[in-house]
Amino acid sequence: MLWTKYKSLLILVIVYCFFKGIILEYVQGGELKTKSIDLLDLSPGTDVGALVEEIRKAEPLITASRKEQVIHLVLRLQEKLGQQEDHKFYLFKVLRAHILPLTNVAFNKSGSCFITGSYDRTCKIWDTASGEELRTLEGHRNVVYAIAFNNPYGDKIATGSFDKTCKLWSAETGKCYHTFRGHTAEIVCLSFNLQSTLIATGSMDTTAKLWDIQNGEEVVMLTGHSAEIIALSFNTTGDRIITGSFDHTVAVWDVGTGRKLHTLIGHRAEISSAQFNWDCSLIVTGSMDKTCMLWNAVTGTRVATLTGHDDEVLDVCFDYTGQRIATSSADGSARVYNAETKKCIAKMEGHGGEISKICFNPQGSRILTASSDKTARLWDPHTGQCIQILEGHTDEIFSCAFNYKGDIIITGSKDNTCRIWR
Repeated sequence: MLWTKYKSLLILVIVYCFFKGIILEYVQGGELKTKSIDLLDLSPGTDVGALVEEIRKAEPLITASRKEQVIHLVLRLQEKLGQQEDHKFYLFKVLRAHILPLTNVAFNKSGSCFITGSYDRTCKIWDTASGEELRTLEGHRNVVYAIAFNNPYGDKIATGSFDKTCKLWSAETGKCYHTFRGHTAEIVCLSFNLQSTLIATGSMDTTAKLWDIQNGEEVVMLTGHSAEIIALSFNTTGDRIITGSFDHTVAVWDVGTGRKLHTLIGHRAEISSAQFNWDCSLIVTGSMDKTCMLWNAVTGTRVATLTGHDDEVLDVCFDYTGQRIATSSADGSARVYNAETKKCIAKMEGHGGEISKICFNPQGSRILTASSDKTARLWDPHTGQCIQILEGHTDEIFSCAFNYKGDIIITGSKDNTCRIWR
């Protein structure tokens, strides 16, 4: 995605190549507004000049004087899409990251650094290039379970803990800006909105809360679930958030008012994960009932039930265009579905244990899976063929991530180590 920011005109341009799209952020009548333009059909062979001219004709906010700038940004995105797909990863570094098991790993936008959360009550920031520890974020009184950067900016970090609090930190200095208090049970999921104005926290107390990043105040509490909230996700425009719960449902909320807009009812067991697609039109949900469901995000109606797994679906995700869905299961397999036809287009089999995490690389040319069989694997999402096995961990791998260029991978394991693959 290209993130284009301007005050009435395009003044400041921030490049953010995660998604195939442009976000225009502007001020109108003193109010900050956003508008997204999809580039879902952009490919290495696209005529970028003609594409940008087409966009400019339809979008008066992109003035003639800024056309060359937008072309430059789209060309950079196109270049990333065309990067070689035959990259073989090697083990770069083993980090004995924490004295107790890891809970999660996450990259910043550029992939220059990443964070690890742990049962040792800390979050650590690491330099990707050297593998050196940059700083330790200390202050939580129990397990640091959920962690995130405020991408695309990457200057702040949020940590959610079993001590029932969430903390906001400076990624640069390690200073704690705010401690968000109010939940009455463990915080197990959190997320920044893309605009980096809010943090959402989900808790075992059955509620989610939205917090103001600037003043540290609670903005709204989302109540209505009858069991623990274990997944949440903002849409890209920041006006909606979804929460997934052990009560078998996913709720869609209005971020501004905290009002529940829809309850997605259909799964017959606990929700494991839930996500919006890039253009905010679809929601995908995974469940312990062995299915994945696709929903219309606007109406809240079920579009499809994606079946085929023989055990619990543990993770689901869209690719960065929202055109494909990947699922991973306790049955040891992963699948890719076409979001339009709802058909299974690839099956990925080979792991010797459950797959707890699945993700596409930003280019959409590879899928990464993390398994209890102590390996992570790279797959071709078109054929389902296993491209590479990342071996070396001595216990279950539960977390994995690509950087935004797709040329570095981090894996986190119950063996207390984090590995960098390049």
